[in-house]
Amino acid sequence: MKFLSVVLLLLPLSLCLAVVVDDFTVSCPGFFATPNHVVSPPTGFTGTQYKRICQTLNNKAEFATLYDTTYRIPVYSAYRFTGLMKCNRLDKWHTEPELEVGMQDQNQKTCLVNQAVNGDYKYSGYDRGHLAPVFHATSQDCADATFTLTNAAPQIHLFNQKWSDYAESTVANVLNTDCINVGLRAFVVTGVVPDNKKMNNRVQIPSHFWTAFCCLDNNNKTIRSSAYYGEKDESEKEKNESVKEKDEFVVYRWSVKDMETELTQLYKIHVNNIPDFRFTLFAGKCYTETEPMEKQLVEKPAKRKKGTKYCKSNKRRKL
Repeated sequence: MKFLSVVLLLLPLSLCLAVVVDDFTVSCPGFFATPNHVVSPPTGFTGTQYKRICQTLNNKAEFATLYDTTYRIPVYSAYRFTGLMKCNRLDKWHTEPELEVGMQDQNQKTCLVNQAVNGDYKYSGYDRGHLAPVFHATSQDCADATFTLTNAAPQIHLFNQKWSDYAESTVANVLNTDCINVGLRAFVVTGVVPDNKKMNNRVQIPSHFWTAFCCLDNNNKTIRSSAYYGEKDESEKEKNESVKEKDEFVVYRWSVKDMETELTQLYKIHVNNIPDFRFTLFAGKCYTETEPMEKQLVEKPAKRKKGTKYCKSNKRRKL
């Protein structure tokens, strides 16, 4: 209790950014697609190291995160997309006292052992890469709530920029045009795959960032879905010495079903303790492209038209 009190004093009283829950479908179901009228969070991960968080600001849940306290990075964040709004970047990152268990070191200093802290990123060469992005926020409070380190994973600065320009912008454009503007409800889940490297010998560095969406009609029938993932493509550098570092990072579009197959194989390397592991993005219920498809390289989308509403995104700071 003493530990919790000390940590709470470090945060603004209006901010209560993490509520750890037992079941997303009971505590904050509104951020997950409901195909066939069933709330359907991603499935596959079990174990005490995975914490379900209803990311809350001013007593309102804004999105949901599954967080891995062993790797100290999120597995995924899920949210409902309702269109692009005009909001500002907070750029002040917070940690979550609810993830800790009252630990202090021998000098009686507060120790955050289950999550990343700002000091892990300092001088690391990595950005705090948002999963639920500011750009997709539904309100200013929602944008502010994304600045919790439980919603971030280490990301090379150039990859951070490319992921924002290619994946986040592309998804927003597609959802606005083909889902929101035709009366569909849009749900997004974004996550990372851990690599075998660590930042500051504490925080696992991802090998991939991925995102997927599911759009439903008023009868909870899946009308549109798709998935994207980004990785560092070493082969491009090997083939062409003139390739710049920023061009080594590629973003692909894929079907939800193919992405699930790929992620299952990638995650299996890190989840040997889960028998018969299989990862699904929307509980296996948001397929609109059922045949296997080739990955499609995503090109940079056109610049936003003047006057378009969007979350005001100042240039990301290089850490």
